[in-house]
Amino acid sequence: MSKKTISSEDSHLFRKTIGSVRAITSDKVLLRQATKPKPVPKRPVAAMEDYFLPFADPDLEKLSVEDTLHFSAAGLQKNVIKKLRQGYFGLDAEIDLHGLNSHDAKQQLLRFLHDSVENGRRCVHIIHGKGYRSPDNHPILKNNLNIWLRQHKYVLAFCSALPKQGGAGAVIVLLQLAQKYDDV
Repeated sequence: MSKKTISSEDSHLFRKTIGSVRAITSDKVLLRQATKPKPVPKRPVAAMEDYFLPFADPDLEKLSVEDTLHFSAAGLQKNVIKKLRQGYFGLDAEIDLHGLNSHDAKQQLLRFLHDSVENGRRCVHIIHGKGYRSPDNHPILKNNLNIWLRQHKYVLAFCSALPKQGGAGAVIVLLQLAQKYDDV
């Protein structure tokens, strides 16, 4: 590659455009400020089992395959279930639990609800299946989910989904927002 020759007119024009220059004394540039922000302490991570409240409802009936679910926490308005059924809140997340055993389903559910609350998801869709293959026509996962959701600390309400969303084989859950969203 050959070096370009610059005419004296171009050189004079360049020097005139640039103006006066001074030599650089230091070639280091500080990109950050000298003071670092104060560290924010992490909130202690609660165990997944800490989200369950004590459950004392011996009158809770076992559900069969086509039975629907509904629940609302004490102090919640009655029209919340109606709005939940009509899709007023909109779905933010979904999980499919059908086909899992009870232990695995509970772990997946707890992780899903925890993540949903922490990420500000207000309304979630949980597919549990109808339980056609369950013994004595009493679906195990559906009955367990009915108990687990009633016990969960952040569940405000739930009801069976619309037929196009899974009907008696799925639930729509309304969650309480995490404390970090209370200040917003």
